[in-house]
Amino acid sequence: MQRSLNIPSDDRPMQLENFYGEASGKIHFTRKQASDFAKQIAGDFNPIHNEDAKRFCVPGDLLFALLLKKFGISQQMRITFAGMVSDGIALHFSESSGDNIAIVDDKDKEYLNLAHSGETSHNTTLIHNIICRYVEFSGQTFPHILVPLMQEHHVMINPDRPLVIYESMVIDIDDLNIEQPELALSNSTLKVDGKRGSVCLMFNLLSNGNVIGKGEKNMVLSGLREYDEASVQQLVNDYDAQKSAATR
Repeated sequence: MQRSLNIPSDDRPMQLENFYGEASGKIHFTRKQASDFAKQIAGDFNPIHNEDAKRFCVPGDLLFALLLKKFGISQQMRITFAGMVSDGIALHFSESSGDNIAIVDDKDKEYLNLAHSGETSHNTTLIHNIICRYVEFSGQTFPHILVPLMQEHHVMINPDRPLVIYESMVIDIDDLNIEQPELALSNSTLKVDGKRGSVCLMFNLLSNGNVIGKGEKNMVLSGLREYDEASVQQLVNDYDAQKSAATR
């Protein structure tokens, strides 16, 4: 189903170092750092990124941003999220044989895996802009994309425990000789299986109006139930209230 959603091309100032700590080759996050990234950079007000959330989770987009900062951007990238990162967990990058990089803890538990191929660019301007454009796009997921999808399929997430989990993402870029890419949603789908839903958001990467790459973001919705307009509207109102409070 086609939907129109274009992400603005204005850059937000971002110092990625403000959102994580690093010592002895290991990376860690405080709740404030991870929550600030979600709200200030990604515009993501998912409750699991709140500092006081019982089931707190570091945003997957922050892990993605760190990967690009550390290893550059490749033409083909597939990132799979294997676990939720909480605060205080010491992480490091594990480079296995071949073209795979994993983020693991001290017990080698894997939280994220990157499979990459093709040419790799370490152009800091391109990397910065890809990160900004992608996290802005990702932050639009709720309510702009998810609510129309849920309405179309007559289902909704649990309003008392709205859980949307990042599963994977794919980026395929034809040409890395660019610096100012734009990103636009091209299609979005929701597949419902009982109380579980699989969402795929497909997007185009553009340079000067030309498509130079494609990608997708995949998420899992849990605890689905019959769509109720009043409950969904309350979810949206609560979300907007959080956003307004955070940007005052």
